[in-house]
Amino acid sequence: MKRRERMEYLLSLLVSVLLAFLLGGIIMAATGHSPLDGYGALFTGAFGNQRAIGNTLYKSFQLCMTGLATAVASQGGIFNVGGEGQMYLGALASCWLGAVLSGHSPFLVIPLCLLAAIIAGALYALIPALLKIKLHISEVITTILMNSIAIYFCTYMANGPLKTSEKGVSQGTASLDKVFQFSKLIKGSNLTESVFLIAIISVLVWYLMSRTTTGYRMKLTGQNQRFAVFAGLNASTLGILGMLISGAMCGMLGMFECFGLQTRFKPDFSNEFYFDGMLVAMIMRYRPLGTILMSFFFGILKIGAITMQSKTGISSELILIVQSIIIFFMAAEEGILQNLRRRRAARMAQTVITKGGGEG
Repeated sequence: MKRRERMEYLLSLLVSVLLAFLLGGIIMAATGHSPLDGYGALFTGAFGNQRAIGNTLYKSFQLCMTGLATAVASQGGIFNVGGEGQMYLGALASCWLGAVLSGHSPFLVIPLCLLAAIIAGALYALIPALLKIKLHISEVITTILMNSIAIYFCTYMANGPLKTSEKGVSQGTASLDKVFQFSKLIKGSNLTESVFLIAIISVLVWYLMSRTTTGYRMKLTGQNQRFAVFAGLNASTLGILGMLISGAMCGMLGMFECFGLQTRFKPDFSNEFYFDGMLVAMIMRYRPLGTILMSFFFGILKIGAITMQSKTGISSELILIVQSIIIFFMAAEEGILQNLRRRRAARMAQTVITKGGGEG
């Protein structure tokens, strides 16, 4: 039964993607553009050269990290919308520590900065988790509000107490030593050595969620918390664990961004890409493997859209429309499948009745 449901879901996902591209093509044609040229430029922008491939891979890994962070929290029964704030605090904490420890061995500093990012992100995620579990305050509201608090706090620190005195730098913390920075794997692209860490973390999270007893218990809690309590599971502990892991992942990603691309903490280092990863996880119903695979598809759309706009004049906003259509169809997928199942069951029942009447 599970295999059948999985196949139905994958089929509906494929249909949603194809319909989204079809409607996107219709919009292109209606605005006087060639759909073939538009989508050709899209895929050229994503895979046309080494630099494009590097950018596509990095964006995909970025979405994978944020998507899994959303998924692991949701599996524990808490919807983490506060990943952006957790990412900011992780980035600031790691960059501040990296600047303080300037001149020391990278083998000591980088692990310490990673630990600082983990602690900052995890502790900030712990607050809404405790408010949800202890006081029954909606985590959606608290995490959204705490995003603003973290972003404004980090912006103040980067432009105030921790602002660099380096000439020519208008905002941000002191620059990190060159030996602390992640090297680029493809020259001119955003692909840095941090992708190896992201890949390891992604595999560990997938293993936790799919192959361990703790992951199964978290999944059970996320699906039906009341049943989990009656089954003897400690739903509160599992929920807190999910949020701690989620916050830690966001904090680490903040560090990876700054140590790989920015070379310092800047208030505008993030373009709200946590929410893109959150959408990926939601589309795939917080399934770890599906989230990883869908991240690469969304990475292609994100990077390819830039070239599509520059080469054909088609607005990159069209890709947002394509994404929205996919989300719309996938949101309606459950209702459509249930309706089809009811009709199929009704036809089968009618067939049984008809055969029974004919035999009588």
